Amino acid sequence: MQNKEDRFNEIVSENSKRIQRICRYYNPNFEDQKDMYQEILVNIWKSLDNFRGNSSINTWIYRIAVNTALTYTGKAFKQMKLMVDVDTQNLSSLFYEENFESKLKEEKQFNLLQTELNLLSVIDKALISLMIEGLSMREIADVIGITEPNVKVKIHRIKETLKTKLTGGNHEK
Repeated sequence: MQNKEDRFNEIVSENSKRIQRICRYYNPNFEDQKDMYQEILVNIWKSLDNFRGNSSINTWIYRIAVNTALTYTGKAFKQMKLMVDVDTQNLSSLFYEENFESKLKEEKQFNLLQTELNLLSVIDKALISLMIEGLSMREIADVIGITEPNVKVKIHRIKETLKTKLTGGNHEK
């Protein structure tokens, strides 16, 4: 059986990049990202003894990271910026069109997407960031604390709204 420190180090080693991406999603300032990252690690350490295995360790890490990011951001939720990297492999999952990836490479389109993402509500930003991370609807529901059907409906509505805004309403359903 692993001791707490070994288990913690293993979790951090396996999830470091994931936690860093979440920090980038929720804060554009590099120094704040580092502080947020440390805060997430502290919360993982504090909660490690309480992990019961009701969900996967990855879902548990996402929940701690997202909740910490939201708490860290504090009262500035509406001002919170969702920072998305253009090379994020799951970004294309926001849209159904296969040719969207080539359009996304155009700086103007990417900037518009970034702007629209940042106009989303706090919960919508959290949903989209987890979807971009590649989590399943079930995992997102577990992290956010809402039902899976509710996650599906919310993400569908967000996608439709984004597609309408990015295409000027010229998209097929």
